[in-house]
Order: sequence, then C-alpha cells, then structure tokens
Amino acid sequence: MRAYCRRLVNWAWFDRLIVGLIVFNAIVLGMETHPPLEQRFGVWMELCNRLILAMFVLEAIIKITAVAPRLRDYFGNGWNVFDFSVVLLSLMPATGDFAMIARLVRLLRVMRLISALPELRLIVATLVRSLPGLGHVVILLILIFYIYAVAGYHLLHEHDPVHWRSLGISLLTLFRVLTLEDWTDVMYAAMAMNPMMWIYFVSFVVIATFVVINLFIAVVINNLEEAKKDRQILGLGDAERAVVHQLLSMRDALDRLERRIESMQEAQTRVIDDR
Repeated sequence: MRAYCRRLVNWAWFDRLIVGLIVFNAIVLGMETHPPLEQRFGVWMELCNRLILAMFVLEAIIKITAVAPRLRDYFGNGWNVFDFSVVLLSLMPATGDFAMIARLVRLLRVMRLISALPELRLIVATLVRSLPGLGHVVILLILIFYIYAVAGYHLLHEHDPVHWRSLGISLLTLFRVLTLEDWTDVMYAAMAMNPMMWIYFVSFVVIATFVVINLFIAVVINNLEEAKKDRQILGLGDAERAVVHQLLSMRDALDRLERRIESMQEAQTRVIDDR
C-alpha cells in the first residue's frame, strides 16, 4: 500500500488533478455568491463541496501513507502542514453558529492553489524571505509619512480641514497621494492658498512613491534570486546537494578572506601614511 501511494504521489497527473479540484472549488464558491444560482443549484453546490472535501482528505491520507512511518517527511514541509490545516478546518460542521465560519473556511481551500503550483510557492517564499529587509524600508517610509504629515498639518489644516485637520487625517491624505488616486485635487486645493505648495506634493510623490517603492522592488527581486537558488538546490540529489553546499561554503570562506586581506591592506596603508 505504501509503495502504491508513493507511486501515486509521484505520478505527473496527481498534482494536476489537485490543481483542477482547487480551481473547480473556487468556481463553485464564486457561484454561491449569486443568489439565483444558489437557489437553483444550491443542493448540487453543497454536494460538490462535500465531494471536493472528500478528495482533499483522500489526498492527505495518500501523502501521509506514502511517507509512513516517517511522518516528519510530511509534516516537516510547511506547505504540507498548510494543506493539512486547511483540510482539518474544512471538516468543521457547517450548521448552527459555525455555519458562517465554515463558509469562510472554505475560501482557504482556494489558497491551496499556492501550495499546488511551484511558481506561486516561489513567490510566497520570496515575500517571506524579504520581510526582514522590507522592515527597514517600512521604517524609512513611516518616517517620511510622519514628517510630511506633521508639515502638512501645520501648513494646511486651517485652509483645508477636510484633508489636514489632524495628524491621522493627514496620514490618510498622504496615503491617498501615495496611491496616485486623484491626488492632484488635494494639491490644487492647497495651491489655492499658496501657489508654491506643489513643491510639497511633488517632493512627497518622488520620495515616497518612486524611491521607496523601487526599494521594495529591489529587495524582493534580490530575494527572488536567492529563493530560486534554494529551489534549485532542493531539486538536486543528496550527492549533488552536498557538493553545492561545499562550493557555497568555500565561496563564503573566500569572501571572508578577501575582506580580511583588504582590511590588512588598509591597515598597512595607514601605517605608511603615519610614517
């Protein structure tokens, strides 16, 4: 049984079947939002939801059986844990007080499309990997927002109290400017008081929208390359992976040696200059 489940999991069409079920489940959930369709085909939609849930439960059983008794191979993968959690939550009874919660939990099944498609997994892994680097960009953006919001309050709260009457409203107005959605209306209202106020808005758009957003993109792209390298390494065999790790460790050692040589050269240069 274990060997059969392992062959089934490694079957090329197995993942495609799961993707098809997820897409079909998303279509059914979308049809439930249309009242005429809900009234006419509600029974069939509920039957489809139960059949899809049964298929997802069967998928989890097959994957766990394929790696048994080494359950760590299944639960050690974060995506498998996510899929298993979604299936477990979907078993919640859809009656009484839990009816609304159960309907919302069904939407999590659509999120399984991320774990089913490698490219989507790569994007999510990239975003997670980018969080530490993005934190510093967010702090920079917060500082820019705060400075411009305080300045905007002092400059415009009497002339345009709708958009600048408090610090919180000023921050919301700047967020509207950041989205570039009708921000010129706010600028022209400010320019009615002082024609030079365009400098305030244009400088904020240039700094916040172009510079900071480009920093976000740069951090994500840099981590995307790292995530691609990690995925390529995971796709190798044990021997090839060991060789790659050795090469990477050698590269890191060479980088450290190069930095050490540069620091020694700088120290020698300072000694010569002191003489």
